[in-house]
Amino acid sequence: MPNRLSAATSPYLLQHADNPVDWWEWGDEALALAQSLDRPILLSVGYAACHWCHVMAHESFEDPTTAQFMNDHFVNVKVDREERPDVDAVYMRATQAMTGQGGWPMTVVLAPTGEPFFAGTYFPPEPRQGQPAFTQILQALADAWQNRRDEVTKVGADVLEHLRDVVDAGGSALDAEALDAAQTVLSGQHDDEAGGYAGSPKFPPSMVLEACLRHWARTDTERSLEMVRTTCDAMARGGMYDQLSGGFARYGVDRYWQVPHFEKMLYDNAQLLRVYLHWWRAELATGDVGRQAFARRVATETAEFLLAELATPEGGFASALDADSADPRGEVHEGAFYAWNPNQLMRLLGVSDGAWAAQLLGVTGPGTFERGFSTLQLREDPDDPERWASVRATLLAARSERTRPARDDKVVAAWNALAVIALAEAGVLLEEPRFTDAAVRAATLLAEVHLRDGGRVLRASRDGVAGVHDGVLEDHATVAEAFVAVLGVTGDAVWLERAQAVLERVLDHFAAPDGDDFFDTADDASDLVVRPQDASDNAYPSGTSAAAHAFVAAAAVTGDPRYR
Repeated sequence: MPNRLSAATSPYLLQHADNPVDWWEWGDEALALAQSLDRPILLSVGYAACHWCHVMAHESFEDPTTAQFMNDHFVNVKVDREERPDVDAVYMRATQAMTGQGGWPMTVVLAPTGEPFFAGTYFPPEPRQGQPAFTQILQALADAWQNRRDEVTKVGADVLEHLRDVVDAGGSALDAEALDAAQTVLSGQHDDEAGGYAGSPKFPPSMVLEACLRHWARTDTERSLEMVRTTCDAMARGGMYDQLSGGFARYGVDRYWQVPHFEKMLYDNAQLLRVYLHWWRAELATGDVGRQAFARRVATETAEFLLAELATPEGGFASALDADSADPRGEVHEGAFYAWNPNQLMRLLGVSDGAWAAQLLGVTGPGTFERGFSTLQLREDPDDPERWASVRATLLAARSERTRPARDDKVVAAWNALAVIALAEAGVLLEEPRFTDAAVRAATLLAEVHLRDGGRVLRASRDGVAGVHDGVLEDHATVAEAFVAVLGVTGDAVWLERAQAVLERVLDHFAAPDGDDFFDTADDASDLVVRPQDASDNAYPSGTSAAAHAFVAAAAVTGDPRYR
């Protein structure tokens, strides 16, 4: 029997609608219930494309015995971190403070008033590799709540005090000396052989690459451009990039970007589209024809990926493609849609072309991934482009017959705005009207579905219907910048009016009292134990960074000194 998540708009929450767990969405109602029952809250945070979220759901949340214990002793709350980034931010900070690490699924146990007293990530159904079983954790926490309440309350109070200790981001402008110093640090951390920054896993450092390109343009420092060349080349030639249909996976698990974590995120691809566009523009200035062609190809293919695989019928862009899919036997594996073995290539292409493709794409007998399968890599440009085009078309057609990864078709305001900004620029620079048209369509969806009176932006929608949650700072700021970008390609003043309405809300409801910083939630948000404020960038620009971008863009077209 479906639980109350069956009414949710989030695909991630809907994935749990048939769990025997009595899930609640995050909000005042769930908190009030916990207080009336005097039960702790079990908060589980994840997202639709998360592999380990699926694993824990199958092992624990679908298990009737585990679910019954959860229902008897906790108020259980399920959160889509992409729909409620504010909830995720507060309790991820608590998880990192309590455990020294973080990740998803995130499992946090709270007092009924919201103070966290236990935190972790994935827990197995039985003890494994020194980790206790999830049921053991639950039993210990239920016992602590009943019999050691004072200890639990003190832990929660201490963690809450830590959460309230916000690091001051500072309000002074950066000068050239500070930017040069930052570039020196980045240079020392760069992996000159494999690209990216030291260690693994390796995430696409989009904002760092943009900073390097700006530093090169400002100072003509060759080292800054070389870091971009090495990293952009390595990412787009390795298994993290889809060599058949374009688009980047979330990250590379190894130093050489050979094996990815296969989920494809809208925010990564929107940002990387701009990175490769800007790299191409830089190489136009250097006159390097080979790198120009490569950067332009990857930028174009990434834009095509957005339109072909993430575009939604109502005009926006879906959040992600899942990492997992079923193999021909119906067994679900991470990367099953994307990986190949030599026998498959031989059967599809014949012996000659199959052997040639295997060598070109790094498909080996033992496999570079799992179970004798390999990711596709294109470490060198093919010596026979026409042959490669034919092979690629054949492989792409064969892959289209496989079971596709699930798509999280939730439209997130901030991430769609990133796509609008990137596609608007791509349409102009690449002289491709389809990209511009897609940007305008997505911006129109944001304006008609997500934008409310007073410049308020709603976080997410699905099938053209907005959810109930207000956007956070990143949503408001990035949407405002997207509206300015669409003004630039259409000349229609209504986009500037919309951008200004959103920016006025940012100034009125997100700015700190001293005017130097911004909070991540509006001053009328009410259901969090602390008001989050974090200026640090992560996989995409922080709300503060997004606000800076938006104000600069608006100032350039209005001259309004408040925006500067």
